[in-house]
This record gives sequence, structure tokens and C-alpha cells, in this order.
Amino acid sequence: MGTWDAGPFDNDTAADFCGDLDEAGPGEREGIVRGVLAVVADAAGDDYLESPDSDRAVAAAALVAAQCPGGEPADSAYAPDEPLPDLVGLRGLALAALDRVMTEPSELLELWEGPDGASWRAHVSRLRDVLRPRPPGEQFSLI
Repeated sequence: MGTWDAGPFDNDTAADFCGDLDEAGPGEREGIVRGVLAVVADAAGDDYLESPDSDRAVAAAALVAAQCPGGEPADSAYAPDEPLPDLVGLRGLALAALDRVMTEPSELLELWEGPDGASWRAHVSRLRDVLRPRPPGEQFSLI
């Protein structure tokens, strides 16, 4: 796997996933994102989670978060170019997938251990914060 930075789209697996979304028909894109998230969210806590599944799930969660209040745009050169449907309904599934990625045994979590992984962990933490439900009336804040 080639990884060139710590962002959600900055590895070969995530870039390929986004390319697959671009090649899919408009009516298929939500199902592809849902499927990628479900594979990881549904993985048993004691099953070893392989990094390719996690890389796809982190990218998919970033696409969902981009549509949520406080989310950062998915404007990476490796993010999908084609329009995506409304993915906000996948917010809970995306959060569950990220929670599983960040729970041992997780190959991606192991790969980003140590000080070199601080930036990646910060990206994932930011996505989790955006995806986390807010009480009614509470606004999203970066502070």
C-alpha cells in the first residue's frame, strides 16, 4: 500500500475507492459508501481488521462528514470528482466504522502508532467529532 500523507484520501486504497465511486452510476454511490462503512462497523471487536478495509472506511467517513455541519470539504485531488448523493443519513454508520478502526485489533491503527501517526489520529478524531450527534440546539464548534 502506498501512503503519501495522513489525510483520509492520501493512500492508494482510498484513492482507488474514490475512483470506483466516480465510475459507479449515480444511483449506486450511496450503496457503495454504505457497504464500505458496514464492512468495518460490523467487524467483530476481536477480529483483526485489515488496513485496506479501514482505509476505505476512513475515506467513506470523510465523505459523509464533508456533508455534515462543521465538516471539511472533500477537496483532495484523490477524492471523488463525481457528485455524491446525500450521505448524511450514514452519519451513525460512519461513526461506528471509525470507532472500530480506532479499536484493537486494527492493522491501520497499528500502522499509525507512535509520534509519526499523530497527524493521522488527529484527522480521524476530527472526523469522529463532526460525525458525533449533537444535542438539539448545540452548534458545532472547533473550540
